Amino acid sequence: MPLVPQRADVPVTIDESKCIDGCTLCVDMCPLDSLAIDAGSGKAYMHVDECWYCGPCAARCPTGAVTVNMPYLLR
Repeated sequence: MPLVPQRADVPVTIDESKCIDGCTLCVDMCPLDSLAIDAGSGKAYMHVDECWYCGPCAARCPTGAVTVNMPYLLR
């Protein structure tokens, strides 16, 4: 499955240029298992378009590669 670097229509976006190859911190922190690691690139991506906007994935990322796109009504 090809990865799209920046999808604006998903709750969580991963900047592949900042994502550490093989790091699984954001995937491990997600309570919904919405994030996964691509087997080919070793980078994280959102494989399920479901999110509670809780934010531990972004908070745990050591490079700031993970962004939680909060809907306007939840801000």
